Amino acid sequence: MEAKQNKAAILKRLARLEGQLRGVTRMVDEGRYCVDVLVQTAAVRSALRAVERLVIEDHANHCMEEAILSGDREEQRQKFRELVALLEKARD
Repeated sequence: MEAKQNKAAILKRLARLEGQLRGVTRMVDEGRYCVDVLVQTAAVRSALRAVERLVIEDHANHCMEEAILSGDREEQRQKFRELVALLEKARD
């Protein structure tokens, strides 16, 4: 990923996600109540989806824009295919 407008926000969210994941690991290690662990894993999934949205937004705002401005139809098609693939992966 090139330096884009969302890079700082993405890194901040990833650091927070890292802490959440360490917390879940600690909860499992301590034998915490399963429901509490599942609540935290849901929070981790939600945080990861937020990161994915920022990366997709960056791709759409920058990579797609560059392809459109280039006038190169093949590059435009390639970037569009990349965006579709990203959206499909994020949906799973």
